[in-house]
Amino acid sequence: MESAIPDHLLTPRTRHRRVPDDYAPPYPSYVARSATSVRQVVMAYLGLQHDGDAPPPGLLAPLDAALAAADGPGHHDRARGDGETVTIAYWADPERFDRWWDAHRGSWLGDGVRDGHGRWAEVLRPTVEEHETLFSSTGRPEGVAVLAEGLSGEVREHGYWGGMRDRIPLSQTDAMAPVGEPVVERDGGRVRVRPQQAACLIRSGQDWTDTDGAERAMYLEEVEPVLRAGMDFLRDEGSAVGCRTNRYLTVVEDGRPVDRTFGMSWWRSLDALERWSESHPTHVAIFGAAMRYPSTTGPSARLRLYHEVSVAAADEQYFEYVDCRPGTGLSGNG
Repeated sequence: MESAIPDHLLTPRTRHRRVPDDYAPPYPSYVARSATSVRQVVMAYLGLQHDGDAPPPGLLAPLDAALAAADGPGHHDRARGDGETVTIAYWADPERFDRWWDAHRGSWLGDGVRDGHGRWAEVLRPTVEEHETLFSSTGRPEGVAVLAEGLSGEVREHGYWGGMRDRIPLSQTDAMAPVGEPVVERDGGRVRVRPQQAACLIRSGQDWTDTDGAERAMYLEEVEPVLRAGMDFLRDEGSAVGCRTNRYLTVVEDGRPVDRTFGMSWWRSLDALERWSESHPTHVAIFGAAMRYPSTTGPSARLRLYHEVSVAAADEQYFEYVDCRPGTGLSGNG
């Protein structure tokens, strides 16, 4: 059994884990293992707002060209939901991202491309001490894990409340408490947000591509509706529990939706995310449905689950919205 925190990031703890050293998790899970040379990553969420299920033809062409240009991301994917198409791009080298952003920000958010469609960028660049990943199975990495060298063996810190925090290397010595509130700055249709300290971002996904028969029916009929209800609660009422914004998105490949979804939400703090996860009825329902799933399907389950969680400093966050709908992202906060 491995520690979720890689050896080169282990440090004497001043804040202890919630479980003892001999804790045995109830089922296997894995984390991404990045090269030791990687010190910081970039996660750039680039959103386009449109009517209908899909954007007009050609509207994403400038972004696609930018993604393929010099210093482009090591991995990107695309998803849709609630009248938005979101491109998620990842870099393992912040300097490459900075060069790319300097060259291409204008083609995405500049005044020259304002055509009535809302566009936005939410960018996080956590250090390796400030984020964690978790996967229910090996063989198909998602998100930032695509940039990693591979996945770990079975890890200890999961299957209990507090495991998410315990997997973040910074948690060994730091409470990761939030400081301040985001400040919204408006200039006509352009909105920028000055972030708070220690905001939390989670991307949490599910992939039922390989399921069939009774397992597929169980996921689609018993698990997914409960998950969607929780995602809708966070979207519509999340501010009451510390969730600043939530999107529930379906991955698209070659312009078509596939059997993969994820929730992507910004939280005031890791602590707020933990409280919702542990005690709010919407997540208790999700957790109950998720726990019934493996007890019914057993070790042959083909559903894949994953997430990535980051807690970042204020100067590691960037938010800009241009001609967006009211309340988009963090633009309605402050």
